[in-house]
Amino acid sequence: MGEITHRTVETNGISMHIAEAGKGPLVILCHGFPESWYSWRHQLPALAARGYHAVAPDQRGYGRTDAPADITSYTQFHLVGDIVGLVRALGEDQAVIVGHDWGAPVAWNAAMWRPDIFRAVVGMSVPATDRPHGAPTAFMKQRFGDTFFYMLYFQTPGVAEHELQKDVRRTLRMLLYSASGAGIENAFGRLPKTAGFLDQMTEPEALPDWLTEEDLDYFTDEFQRAGFRGGLNWYRNIDRNWELSAPFAGRRIEQPALFITGDRDLTLAMPGYEERMRAVVPNLGEVVTFAGIGHWTQQENPEGTNAAMLDFLDSLDGQESATT
Repeated sequence: MGEITHRTVETNGISMHIAEAGKGPLVILCHGFPESWYSWRHQLPALAARGYHAVAPDQRGYGRTDAPADITSYTQFHLVGDIVGLVRALGEDQAVIVGHDWGAPVAWNAAMWRPDIFRAVVGMSVPATDRPHGAPTAFMKQRFGDTFFYMLYFQTPGVAEHELQKDVRRTLRMLLYSASGAGIENAFGRLPKTAGFLDQMTEPEALPDWLTEEDLDYFTDEFQRAGFRGGLNWYRNIDRNWELSAPFAGRRIEQPALFITGDRDLTLAMPGYEERMRAVVPNLGEVVTFAGIGHWTQQENPEGTNAAMLDFLDSLDGQESATT
């Protein structure tokens, strides 16, 4: 029942690789940067065992899914369109959508723009927010001034690719450790604008207990083959996303929703995020915060993540509540 299988489907003009397990109501799991379907390796069997059809795609630009060359092919409208097409390719009319990191905006936007398809939404690490009043990069430049900020660093094509792809395994080892609950205290200090992405991070003496050498092997192989450019192109559309999303300013996400995060996740460093998120997601239920967990929520605490997701999903479908 929990066996993970793989196939490729056609959606929104691209070929998309998916990992899937189980049969039943459809749950789509959208990963973040720099990850792949493999980020959900602990969730696919758990969802399948509870009677759900769990599907984790390599999203556009990642893994074994197509990576269009044009930077403008990575807007939120393309990414949400890919998932809408995936639901159709799987022969379904509706799904619950789950997203972590960059996958969270995909999930939030999919729920906002296509409530007819996405009946509920789970966000992890990145909360839903109102559309800002101005272009995001202008705000970032004003806020960070002469100090380094990774999203601005990622804007120029080729620069980050050169740094991250020089030693893919080292890049992933440092990033996965430094943004985790185990490594966050010694990473991501303020640096001059001339710094590189990896200058913020630390070299771990050993991997954290949630990440094995075999896990790191898989991520490394995927990025050695596909490179980082596809994922970086998501960042290069943040201003374009803002421009194109003007018709949806002020719109709310009305479906049932769950938010899961860790108390050491730097994404939530700004106070008051929950109140602002609830204004956008009025039917947001529980906000689950794991102690000692950093940015890689579902990997660092798979048991807690699975229990929270299953409780939420079962409440939608009237199934037996999950046990912790």
